Amino acid sequence: MKQKKLGKNDVIRVLNILRETYPDAGCALTHRNLWELTVSVVLSAQTTDVSVNKVTGKLFQNYPDAAALSVALTDDVEAIIRQIGMYRSKSKNIIRLAQMVTEKYGGEIPEDYDKLIELPGIGRKTANVVLAVGFGEQRIAVDTHVFRVSNRIGLCDEKDVLKTELALQKAIPEDRWTESHHSLIWHGRNICHARKPECDKCPIESICLFTKW
Repeated sequence: MKQKKLGKNDVIRVLNILRETYPDAGCALTHRNLWELTVSVVLSAQTTDVSVNKVTGKLFQNYPDAAALSVALTDDVEAIIRQIGMYRSKSKNIIRLAQMVTEKYGGEIPEDYDKLIELPGIGRKTANVVLAVGFGEQRIAVDTHVFRVSNRIGLCDEKDVLKTELALQKAIPEDRWTESHHSLIWHGRNICHARKPECDKCPIESICLFTKW
């Protein structure tokens, strides 16, 4: 019978190896403060972090805080970020986000999950990233890399994002949630690709369930 999930000891072995392999794993979005982080994460949906970083320099130069962006014209914002995916809807979202943050929270990003997901453009994954990277909370944000890699190698065996997040919270010690989130993303980008994973180069190849079946 095919083994679907790794045992506790193997989970820790995987986490340790990934930590050693990617010691600098962290948020790849360029940002200087919580406001820039939040906007960058919203812009990164279905777009690479590299692409986002190419447009945010000018965006934040023109609109350095929520108050400035809240009065921006949609056409002006679109012109700055048009090279990233879904730039039209994202332009509207970040302007509305800025307006809501300015009006309800005095220009400050709230440190509260329920308040974050009420903001335009922010869903479960985005809120978890903001809380983890911006506020230092232990969170597991499940993006496409985390979803693919964690289910492929055997950290969990789930069919949707929410169940994957909940399963990872059970499988991974809480004090390693954020670290593991970043390690899994970096592993997905560097080796465990969607179409052609480079298993011959993989440091967890001997443990990974994908290579055993």
